[in-house]
Amino acid sequence: MKNKKILAKGVEAIAFGALEANCKCYFGYPITPQNEIPEIMAQELPKRGGIFLQAESELSAINMVLGAVATGKRAMVSSSSPGISLMCETFSYLAGLELPAVIVNVMRGGPGLGGIEVSQGDYFQAVKGGGHGDYHFLILAPYNAQEAYELTAKAFELAEKYRNPVMILSDAILGQMKEPLILKKLKIKEYPKDDWALTGAKGRPARFIRSLFLNSQELRDHNLRLQKKYRAMQKDIKYENQVDKEDEIIVVAFGSMARICKEACQNLKNKGYPVGFFRPITLFPYPAKPIQKLIKNSGKKLKFLVSEFNCGQMVEDVKISVEGKAEVISLPYPPSIIPFPEDIEKRIKKCLRSSHIQKV
Repeated sequence: MKNKKILAKGVEAIAFGALEANCKCYFGYPITPQNEIPEIMAQELPKRGGIFLQAESELSAINMVLGAVATGKRAMVSSSSPGISLMCETFSYLAGLELPAVIVNVMRGGPGLGGIEVSQGDYFQAVKGGGHGDYHFLILAPYNAQEAYELTAKAFELAEKYRNPVMILSDAILGQMKEPLILKKLKIKEYPKDDWALTGAKGRPARFIRSLFLNSQELRDHNLRLQKKYRAMQKDIKYENQVDKEDEIIVVAFGSMARICKEACQNLKNKGYPVGFFRPITLFPYPAKPIQKLIKNSGKKLKFLVSEFNCGQMVEDVKISVEGKAEVISLPYPPSIIPFPEDIEKRIKKCLRSSHIQKV
């Protein structure tokens, strides 16, 4: 495929990324602000020998994904915050069964039905696990349409590499904003599934996958093996680092908020302020070691200013990452409250002068 430049919403980029990764099955249920994803998948998948099915509910959709990926097919579901909550029981089963599903959450405001405005209020649910048990998804957070395209495609590879669900965590701004997108051929690796996929046992020994372990030793060993796998995911951590050694404050943000904060940091940097910018792209595993390296390499006592479209969630992971060696300051914006870069600049200047902003 030759590179093709188009104007696309973030949710459209996600759909195109799934198609580029040779996703074969899509199951979903309509909900704003991600409805363009099922629209594109309904149009394109049948042309490519795939299956699109609009389920009767989010519960049905996620369990159809479980069934499809258990046979080794690349499958995806997309939804938004309330719909994602309905899927959480099956999330735990997917992780326990070690199945490589791809889930997309285009976040909206909450709690409850909330609203359709921008929010990053599902951070805890995504990175800590919304279902039961000690499990994790690998979480990727794009901040523009190009990343949404490329990270969605990459999600299918990572899901198979680790035999683990991967979530694309987006939001209403990125989802609905149109911007240039280059559709290009991506190198997405496919991993063999011959040792686990349930494809029928004719001519071979039967295979068996399960998440039920009634023997206490087996359950212990299963959990320890999962934790070892989650630690191994550290090798695929992604982040953006625009921090210089002389910087005194580092602004940390992800997704759409990172776009606003990045512009604010660049504006102040151009005026001589000692301000750096750090953007986690992988939210689980969290890039704690790169943050610790920033502290180690700095000759100053750093401050970290964490801004997000919620009441303060990712700030907890930043505080864990710094291990008490730097001050961590929370700059939360509840759902639907969107700052201008100038607003962030004022807070950064204030933070450089004093510590009047809410501390964690």
